[in-house]
Amino acid sequence: MRPVASRPIVSAGLVLSAVLAMRAATWSAADLPAAAGPGGRVLLDAHNCYPEHGKWADRLERALATGLPVAIEQDLVWYRDPATGLSKSIVSHGEPYSGKEPSLEEHFFERVRVPVERALRENQPDRWPLIVLNLDLKTNEPEHHAALWRTLGTYESWLTSAERVADDAAPRPLDVKPVLVLTGNPRAQQVSFHDALAPGTRLRLFGAIPVEVEATVATGEAARDKLASLPPADLIATGATNYRRWVNFPWAVVEGGGQRHAGAWTAEDRARLDALVGRAHQRNLWIRFYTLNGHPESEGQGWTASYNFGSLTAAQARWRAAREAGVDFIASDQYEALASALH
Repeated sequence: MRPVASRPIVSAGLVLSAVLAMRAATWSAADLPAAAGPGGRVLLDAHNCYPEHGKWADRLERALATGLPVAIEQDLVWYRDPATGLSKSIVSHGEPYSGKEPSLEEHFFERVRVPVERALRENQPDRWPLIVLNLDLKTNEPEHHAALWRTLGTYESWLTSAERVADDAAPRPLDVKPVLVLTGNPRAQQVSFHDALAPGTRLRLFGAIPVEVEATVATGEAARDKLASLPPADLIATGATNYRRWVNFPWAVVEGGGQRHAGAWTAEDRARLDALVGRAHQRNLWIRFYTLNGHPESEGQGWTASYNFGSLTAAQARWRAAREAGVDFIASDQYEALASALH
């Protein structure tokens, strides 16, 4: 499977359609609709799609208003109420907590009930999943995992699932529904959401593959400048399993140093992006990049400064490249602008 850059560019739209169709075919053995498999489509991934510290309460409505299908990120924390001593899962990026943060049921599931139940009535599974729920668990207590599993059970009829089998090495067919739930790569999550389940149980969410490069590039800020030098085969060393079905990357794996250090978008950058996407899809993995913003500093709405390319034009160049390369999930805080670039 060759990356897009190796093909003659006669028409960007025709090339993209052909490449996505070819990549989606890798999932045909699992009887998936073309849109559900890696490379099947390119989605806006609405980053940090929840209120923060009492502000920006309209993020979920804004993301849904861009149209379906769409990916929605929700961060979860296991919060202990200091007044009562009771703990619960809340939608939050982190401290300080007010104690008024919503639950995942309140903020996400009940607010997407209408489109999800409409989709189930209309029964057009070739268009599913309509919503990809991307969970970022900021804390991984066993109690938190158990509470999340119960919550997902309440909405199980909405969720894309697969059968838990004894041998996790190969992905089992997905029973595709309007919502697909993805989570992170910690080993503790696999234990709770896969290993502890009896064979025959339906998997309600799917983890990311581990990206184990710390021995090569160190950690934190020291690693950021080195990630773009690593071969795609090192960054994506394993393929899909029954539980782990996607890979999640900071943009620094494409452009050295990440958004704040990016220069003009080049053919070499495009080839690097194509190689990473091609590697992921070859291994039957969805691929996500975060977080691609471009705006004057004064226009930020609680957005992380290190994710900012500095101008909308610079971000748009990366959005176009990611769309043409077939990136499954493009994370951004600029929902409407990115959606416009994708549609």
